[in-house]
Amino acid sequence: MPFAVRYGLAALSLAALAVLSGCASSGGDRVLGLITPYRAEVVQGNVITAEMARAVRPGMSRTQVREILGSPLLTDPFHADRWDYIFTIRRQGTEPQQRRVTAYFDGDRLSRLDAGELPSEEAFVASIDNFRKARNTPTLQLTEEQLRALPAPKPAAPPASQAPEGPTRSYPPLE
Repeated sequence: MPFAVRYGLAALSLAALAVLSGCASSGGDRVLGLITPYRAEVVQGNVITAEMARAVRPGMSRTQVREILGSPLLTDPFHADRWDYIFTIRRQGTEPQQRRVTAYFDGDRLSRLDAGELPSEEAFVASIDNFRKARNTPTLQLTEEQLRALPAPKPAAPPASQAPEGPTRSYPPLE
């Protein structure tokens, strides 16, 4: 192949690549409107639900608070009587979330917990479940009408004899 043809093909390939990269950057999350690039799920910190915050009471020791809420994400050396629990999540298909819970101590005892508005465990799971909308969840209980429509159970057959079948063997005791 002549040098000019190879040079022309290389230039054409570079031009096509430049056009495609321009489409990818201007289209947001999609490349050519068809392909969505993978975005890593980012979860940082401790998930603290409303049930966990209700379990923590003033007067608890640091160890008790740690057992309920987990280790704090931030312990400030300048504020030894304060633990900061920060939670952030960025998941494709759901809204990003960020929460902050601060535990204040007086010596070794919890004086107060600033939590703000925390979701229940069920509400938190529902907020990050982006597959729930895509699948049809079957109902797991039958209605009274469906229960009546079921056939009656058949009576159980009497049990067969429990005698072992085949030759019986006798082994000497192991010593």
